[in-house]
This record gives sequence, structure tokens and C-alpha cells, in this order.
Amino acid sequence: MQHPAVPDLAHTHARPVHWLATATAMAALVAAAGLLEPGPATATTAAASGGAPAAVRPAPDAATATYPLECGGRPAKVAQRASGDLDGDGNPETVAVVHCEAGSGTPPHAVYVLTHAKDGPDARVVATLVESSRQKNVTDLAVRDGAVTATLLGYSSPEVPSCCPDEREDVSWRWEGGSFVRSAHADARGV
Repeated sequence: MQHPAVPDLAHTHARPVHWLATATAMAALVAAAGLLEPGPATATTAAASGGAPAAVRPAPDAATATYPLECGGRPAKVAQRASGDLDGDGNPETVAVVHCEAGSGTPPHAVYVLTHAKDGPDARVVATLVESSRQKNVTDLAVRDGAVTATLLGYSSPEVPSCCPDEREDVSWRWEGGSFVRSAHADARGV
């Protein structure tokens, strides 16, 4: 009888007790990892003064802003809002579509960009993208990849009823060189 060159490795055959011990050790390791999880993450940006990290604030609340919209004693109403970082500072801005509260008809919209007031929680208007005097209605407002996009519905003449705009233009605004630059998309057309 020939003897193997290595000793008998009978002790290396797994038995149920070995699998049970391994499973128990793994369960204890997973449980310990769950107890040691890190706290919640907080995004920060470098502050302009001294480069110290500053906490990112939530997007401004459109309901707290005072809008430069003359409504003849009626309240202004926020019809749409969208938020995102438009100027690349790490803090989100809010874009609000606002119109005067009207009893009937379709009042024209204005589009404003909001940021936080320097010394308080309220929002303040920092830019006007569409004036209400342009007689536009705004739909499909969105903020994506640092740009504001919207569809502007308008009127080809004063004879067109305010309920039924007959012009449509898809536009976007992007922060460039210290101001918002508007661009119209190629599919601007009549409705």
C-alpha cells in the first residue's frame, strides 16, 4: 500500500457544524457593521470669505418672496416652480412662474429666479426671465443641468382670445457671464 505524500486532511472536510459556525460569525459581522454606520452626509461648499465650508441651504420657498408684479390690489399666485443650482455655487435657486390672481380668464405669467435673502429665510427675486407685460403663458417649466427650460404660449394679435394662445416657443436660459442668457429652440411655431 502506498502512503500519500501529504498527511491525511480529514479535518478539512466541512461538516454542518462548520457551516453553522461560519454563518453565525458572518451574521455577527454584518450586525456589527450595521451598528457602526456613519452619520448622515451633509454637502458643503467653500464660502467666499476664507474658503471655510458652508452648509448647502435648501432651495428658496417661492411662497415667501415678494414679486415685482402689479396686480391692482389682487394677490400674486405662484403657478409653477422648479429648483436647481443655476449659477454653479452649489446652492439651489428656485424659478417661479407667477401671475396675478384673476377671477376669470388666463392672466399673463412672469418668470422669476429666486435666491435666499442675505439675512433671513425668505426668498428674494434676483432675476426676471419673462415680464408679465409680454403677455405670455408659461408651461413645462423645468431646471435641468443648470438651465431653465419652459414653453411660452403667446398671441399673434390682440384679436386672439386670451383663453386660446396661437403661438408657442420653447426657450431656455443659462447663467453665463453674470446674467441669464436666453436661447430659443428651433421648433418655435404657431399652436
